[in-house]
Amino acid sequence: MKKKLITLLLVLTVINVFGQIPTTSETEKTNPSNEVLALSDKVTTKFIKQPIKEKLDDGAILIYDYDGSLFSYDLGSETIGWTVKATNPAAEMCANAITLHDGVVYVPFVNGEIYAVNNLTGDIFWKSRISNSTDQIILKNQVPVIDNGKLYITAQNQNIYALNIKDGSLIWKYKLDAINNDIPVLFFDNKVFTQSGSSFYSFEANTGKVLYQKSFEEPMSGKPVTDGENVFIANEKDVLFALNPNTPDVLWQFKLAENQNNVRERILCKDKKIYFAAQGAEVSSVYAVDSKTGTQLWKTDFKDDNIEYIMEESNNIWGYTRKGKLFQLDINNGEIAVETKLTTLPISNFEFPDNYDLLYYYCDAGLIQFDLNEKDENVYYMRTSIKDDIYRAYLKIIR
Repeated sequence: MKKKLITLLLVLTVINVFGQIPTTSETEKTNPSNEVLALSDKVTTKFIKQPIKEKLDDGAILIYDYDGSLFSYDLGSETIGWTVKATNPAAEMCANAITLHDGVVYVPFVNGEIYAVNNLTGDIFWKSRISNSTDQIILKNQVPVIDNGKLYITAQNQNIYALNIKDGSLIWKYKLDAINNDIPVLFFDNKVFTQSGSSFYSFEANTGKVLYQKSFEEPMSGKPVTDGENVFIANEKDVLFALNPNTPDVLWQFKLAENQNNVRERILCKDKKIYFAAQGAEVSSVYAVDSKTGTQLWKTDFKDDNIEYIMEESNNIWGYTRKGKLFQLDINNGEIAVETKLTTLPISNFEFPDNYDLLYYYCDAGLIQFDLNEKDENVYYMRTSIKDDIYRAYLKIIR
């Protein structure tokens, strides 16, 4: 009896010191891996039902609007199919991108919530929430990276997370060097690569074990990319680095033109070449560099205008500038094939339908369909109102 009484007193003391014992249910629980984490680091999951591999609503485009709502828009009937929004967001804004995987849409919201959504119906399979903060931006400039049943993402609370895509629960997390982490991660060769402050990390994808952490003199602010052999990342100033994916060795480095910097997410790899855009006070440029040697292959300059976005499509580099200039460059030599001034300023990525004569982008007024032959801008979906504080939007054609 005395032994039982002592045990009871110990339990009551623990509750008194650390607070109430949390209650859980089958639909809303804190993953056991969270128990050693601070409240600001935890992942709470509301499981509704198991995601299923769903067929694609291939007549629709997903629009992550700049007010922070995600909706499916039917391009044929020009109607909205479904809409999802965050729960009590810290800010009504789109600051992230979405990923479509096996018919499931994974959408991160700025308040730290991540939803798994049926692309056909908008039904939610599960909701996870990173951190317990209700008044901060937790996820920014993130693209959910999915591989082998896991979703990888970095957060503004100084952590990188791996979540289970079946139920949104936490598999592993790691505390990074810097507080602000607003660059998507790279999955390659069963490893996850990310930057944080002046450090660059390589993690074992399944366990979160740190394989290496390399320190640089300047903060690393570029998105890591790969050519299938090595990894490439730019610092926030004017250097692009080639790294060995297995060791922290720098294979080569490429210095940008004078007074240019800020590559960030404007970088991609194709056919053993790296294409990236750098900004500058007087001249911004798109570069092509050989991924083996770091040798510059070509450079195309834009005077008195900064490049905001680039992508590759059908062996062309497409993009737009801060002043609304749309351009198409020949991927082989950088020659300008198309250069036109838009009347509507893009705030999103480009999406090309199967009909290559068209492209879609989002502006403050809504969805624009641009006719590449006629150089015509058609408002395909018009918003009912325009916000004052527009950040950006994101598009994804379902296919």
